[in-house]
Amino acid sequence: MREFVVEADGGSRGNPGPAGYGAVVLDAATGESLVEAAEYLGVVTNNVAEYRGLLAGLRAARELDPDARVHVRMDSKLVVEQMSGRWKIKHPDMKPLAAEAARVFPPGRVTYEWIPRADNKHADRLANEAMDAGARGERWSPAGSTAELDAGGTAGRQAGAARTAGAAVGDRVARAARTGGEADTETDADTDTGTGTDTSAAADVRAARTVASPGWGPPDMGAPATFVLLRHGETPLTPQKRFSGSGGSDPSLSSVGREQAERVAESLARRGTVQAVVASPLARTRETAGIVAARLGLEVTIEEGLRETDFGAWEGLTFGEVRERYPADLDAWLSSPDARPTGGGESFAATGERVAATRDKLVSAYAGRTVLLVSHVTPIKTFLRLALGAPPESLFRMELSAASLSAVAYYADGGASVRLFNETSHLR
Repeated sequence: MREFVVEADGGSRGNPGPAGYGAVVLDAATGESLVEAAEYLGVVTNNVAEYRGLLAGLRAARELDPDARVHVRMDSKLVVEQMSGRWKIKHPDMKPLAAEAARVFPPGRVTYEWIPRADNKHADRLANEAMDAGARGERWSPAGSTAELDAGGTAGRQAGAARTAGAAVGDRVARAARTGGEADTETDADTDTGTGTDTSAAADVRAARTVASPGWGPPDMGAPATFVLLRHGETPLTPQKRFSGSGGSDPSLSSVGREQAERVAESLARRGTVQAVVASPLARTRETAGIVAARLGLEVTIEEGLRETDFGAWEGLTFGEVRERYPADLDAWLSSPDARPTGGGESFAATGERVAATRDKLVSAYAGRTVLLVSHVTPIKTFLRLALGAPPESLFRMELSAASLSAVAYYADGGASVRLFNETSHLR
């Protein structure tokens, strides 16, 4: 079994402020550097950047050998102690990051070690180079990296619910200012702001105040990237409530579904706000997107990450039929986001990682613009779940109708705001 050492670091110049991470995967036997990863994240907190560095390093190691053992070395006492299980994770925005990192490799295959900052120079250099390049608005990546900056460095890219962490710290500070209480923050005593200045927990709170003014409204951070999330119109399988994912018959729209798409198109044309249309590669979403885009005078861009979950052997079956044929598998699927449908389907955890990566990519590409994403039930619910920082089981508590509209706005500080959910008035 191969063994790797992952060294990772993250920094935020302001905490929250312009941030980046760096990670390197080393051969444990020879010390040879195998792959580097680095990325500019926009404005987030130091702890988010540290966790993003850890995630990038673990994912790079998994790409090299998913059966390997990994020893992680970081100068973040917070991340090391939390991932080792010795410190409780109190901050609600850190929990999804830690859970995501824990899923990269099976339990027991990753160990953690705290090291002084002076012993983490490789990852620290990569993180600072990413922040420097991002500040200049340059496209940049280390040789052999697993991440690359988008030109302009606009709208930081975070994974899972991490995108909301910077804003959440500010929200707690603002709430404390209004109520006279103390801000509920979770910071690392070894915080690296990348400036060499104040590194105390108080600095985190003071910095948060600069991006979260007390009151209801957020500070002016410019126009957000706004995703208008459209579920495709009905197919012949929709009224029968059958599993219809990316691994099934790939049905087209029914006549009802085409009429629904026409009504969506008219409604969006009246609003006049959509500037681009991006769709899942499946037939029902491409057809829905094509009808809307034709009415808006836009072209359709296909994005693989927007496809529906693969439901394996359950494709085309009703819930009752799955319960009858695969009761144990269904119970496991309902109780754990890591469980996969029978026959090698895709778990909700895997869908979440895919949607988070797609979200980050599209937020960067469409910063400050409004884009229509034509997708499916699970990806759209996942966009909303991640924006709210809700647990995976919340997917079972959302109702999403055919041809419904939802919307999420993503701000430059990493915050997300759900604007609309399951809107169907245009169909009546």
